[in-house]
Order: sequence, then C-alpha cells, then structure tokens
Amino acid sequence: MNRKTLVPAVAVGLLAPVLAACGGSDGGGDSDDAIVIGTTDAFATTSKVPAPFDPAYSYDAGSWNVLRQTVQTLVMLPRGGGSPEPEAAESCRFSDNMNKRYECTLRSGLKFSNGDDLTAKDVKFSIERVRHLGDKLPKDENSGVADLLSGIDTVETVGDDKVVFHLNASDATFPQKLATPAAGIVNPDSYEKGKLRAGFQVDASGPYTVEIETKQVDGGEEVVKSVFSKNPNYKGSLELKNDKIEMRNFASAGSMSTALKDGDIDVMGRTIEPEQIKDFTEKDYDGIELVEMPGLEIRYLGFDTDAPVTEEKAVRQAVAQVVDRSALVSEVYGPSAQELYSLVPSSITGHTNSFSNKYRDPSKEKAAALLNKAGVKTPVKFTLNYTTDHYGAVTKKEFEVLRDQLNESGLFDVDIKGKPWKTYLPAELAGKYSAYGMGWFPDFPDADNFIAPFVGEGNFLNSPYSNDTIINTLIPQSRQEADRLAAADSLKRIQDIVAEDVPILPLWQGKTYVAARDDITGVEWVLNSSSNMLLWELGRGIGE
Repeated sequence: MNRKTLVPAVAVGLLAPVLAACGGSDGGGDSDDAIVIGTTDAFATTSKVPAPFDPAYSYDAGSWNVLRQTVQTLVMLPRGGGSPEPEAAESCRFSDNMNKRYECTLRSGLKFSNGDDLTAKDVKFSIERVRHLGDKLPKDENSGVADLLSGIDTVETVGDDKVVFHLNASDATFPQKLATPAAGIVNPDSYEKGKLRAGFQVDASGPYTVEIETKQVDGGEEVVKSVFSKNPNYKGSLELKNDKIEMRNFASAGSMSTALKDGDIDVMGRTIEPEQIKDFTEKDYDGIELVEMPGLEIRYLGFDTDAPVTEEKAVRQAVAQVVDRSALVSEVYGPSAQELYSLVPSSITGHTNSFSNKYRDPSKEKAAALLNKAGVKTPVKFTLNYTTDHYGAVTKKEFEVLRDQLNESGLFDVDIKGKPWKTYLPAELAGKYSAYGMGWFPDFPDADNFIAPFVGEGNFLNSPYSNDTIINTLIPQSRQEADRLAAADSLKRIQDIVAEDVPILPLWQGKTYVAARDDITGVEWVLNSSSNMLLWELGRGIGE
C-alpha cells in the first residue's frame, strides 16, 4: 500500500530538503545487504573544483552530505532539533559571559579511521587549515566555506584533550558553526595545510569510511557510486543502525524514481521533484512510502550590483515589483513549495515579510514608475542564468516562468541560459552573471545563516554588494543574543535593508520529501533540523 506520512516540525525540528536522497535495492545492493541510496547530486572534479570533498572547499548540500557521514565534528545538531550536542567532544561550553570564549574537552580514545590517535592538536590543525586556505585561494576558486569560521581569533590547545576557541566578537551561533563540516576534523597526515586535497578521498574519524567509484568525464572525474562502511575505530555519540550504505548517483529524479519502483534502490530523497511527488501521492505503489517534512530550502535570484545592467537599484527593485511568486509556485512547484518574502524562511525565529511589506502585490505600473524615476530606458535587457542539473530539471521551467513574467510587463527583454553546476558555480563566483538563480540549504537553522552568508563580510556569492550598517552593526548585534527572540529587531532591520537594495530576491521555500520502501526504518529521522542526511538512522526491518 502506498502511504503518505506527514512529519510535524515538533517531531523532527525544522527540516528542509537539503540533502542527498536515498534509494536502495529490494534486499539488493551488495551481498551483505547494504541499504542503497539514490541521489541526483553530481560530484565532479574540474580545474576550478579540484577537491569536492575537502572540508576546506566543500560548501554545498550534496558534498556536505558525504562529509557528515565521514568527518567528525566536536558537536553536532541532534536529530530532533535543538542546541548542538557533543560528538567528538565529551563536553563543550562558553566559559565566559560574553559568548567569546568557547572550550571543548575531547572524548578519550579518539582515533582516525586508520587507527592514528586524534588529539586536540589535530582539531587545531583542521580548523586553522580551513581558515588559512580561505585566505589563500583565489576568489574565483574560493567556495566561501571558511567564512563560517571567520569569527575565530585564535585556537588554543591545553594538553591532548582540550581546545579553546577565542572569538573576535560575541557570537551565540558559534556552536552551530562548529557543527558544520567546515569544522570537520581531518588527519594531518593526509591533508596539507597550504593545499586542497584533490580528488574524492576522505580520511577522518566519522562514523563511516567511504570508497568512491568514478568515471572519466571531460576535464576530470565524476562520482557514480559511494560506499559507506561502518568505521571500526569510530568513537562518538552516534549509534549506527546499519553497517553499510551504498549511494548511487542518478542523472534525473525520474530515473531515480524508476529505480525505487523497480526495487533497485531503497530510498530516494534529494531531489524529489514535483512530478514525482504528485506521482507517489496519487498512485498506489505497493511497498513505497512518501514522507513529507517541513523545509528550510530557499531559492532566490542574485544580482551583480556592479554589472552595467543591474548596478542601478531601480532595475533590481522593478524586478522585485513585477515577479509574481504565487503564480510561480503554483505553475511550477504546486504544494511542494510556498512563496518567500525574505531571505529568512517563515518558520525561523526573526523572519519578517520585508519584500511583501515593501512591494505588496505585483504591479507593472509601480515597476514602470521606479524605472522612470531613475531615468532607466525600457525595455531593460539582460540574461537570467540558472543551473541545469543542481536543483533538478524543473529549474528550467521555473526560469521560463520568470522570464515570461518579466517580459510580459513590457519593461524587460529577458532571455534565459542554463549551464551544468560544475561550470555554472565557478562562473558565478567569477562575476560572469548579472542575474542568476541559486538555492540555499542552511548550514544550521538560525536566521544568521540565511543572512550573513549573503550580505555579511566575505559573502559566499562573491557579490560586490556591501552595506556597512548590516556588516558592522546589525549582524554583530544579533550575534550577541543567545535568546534569538531578543535579536529580532536587528534581524528585521537587515531584512528591510535587503528588500530596499535588492542584492538578492527571495522566491520560495520548499518542503522536504523522502520516498522509501516500507522495510526501511528510520526514514522519519534521516534529515535533522538543519536538513542534513543522517545515514546512520536507516535500518532494514520487515515490510508490511
């Protein structure tokens, strides 16, 4: 019997469709009955992306989905949401009342997967390596992941088992940043301080080791399968409910869905597109369950505020005034998404509908007035760029709708152009696009992580947009507040400034869906409150 299960936010925290999907065989996979997982995420090496799985470079949902299984962090977010809990650490805490000194004591007996001892010096090396490479890498080759650790002044070790982080300024969100793969602990014997580790190898202390199977593609290699095996030297807080997971890469959500129906995979999640959601909801596929969870994924348009066509604020404001989010969601995503009027999702503390408050309903008349007042000649001609594969094939339809909305106003002459992610992202980081589409899967579920990466110092988009009030006053103010409700005023002001300047145009936020065969247990826990895949939660039970 086909079933649709709704998992409430109170049960799983605030979940989002962020991580690689799963699929598995009908008792298949390897002979040892590995749970087989399908994903549409593509992992490839190129001259601009030589190290997809290096914590000093990796900064996208799919690659983090690999690192979270293999690289251990001092703390981690619990599966049901809430504050970070110790993982490689035995305990962690702020040791002052200003949230500027954070200390962790390591568990005893920690080892890397090869059996080498793991000490406080290895933690210090790993953190400082990410920060060093963040400063050293060229801008068009820098993913921006090091910005998560930019608030650290110094890292101190006390003996073999204690690490003390001295911060530049108060930051109540620092423990959540330590829970990301950016702060993952790697073996210094396998990673150079001044150089990225090319390829797909991972040597760390997480719950699994991984073996990667690749194929040759133009300009590099591409992953076709990843096999995660239980790490016999792992010592942490997690209880693994399986010994092996096999992750297979699919070219499309459609082919992954077919594999699930045929019994070739056990679970599919990232990316389940609207077509598959409708299919699993309306049809009866024996032995398959679709699980729906609240989501924190967002999609948005970014603008190069130095590009000739989009440097004029009135142009960006006019786009914001014309775009009809309701029609976009209805035509493309249906019930799997909802309109978003701020960078911060509606379920996150500190959210305010800044774009709705400023622009109200879509209006070509108001947009024309904005352009006319600024002396901008119409139609304004530019290209909307998007990635053809990173967020699924449905992205093309989304950008066709956006193009048509803008062109039908008579104020714009927009065309669209798509590229695969492996060339799209480097081009965006190099400032090749005046307007482009991107998605965001949060590093941790806090308003700060929907703001600072976009408009903070050293933003991960390499955007030239900079606002002194946001960077030097409002973000620091908001980070002083351990009670996030107390940070609401600062967060609201930031969102209002973004709505006025429009360096980013939020479009929609999504829900999370996972489809699995009914003999797979733990599906309801496979995503945590920051939308990270927790493969250790999956087990094989008895189907109905």
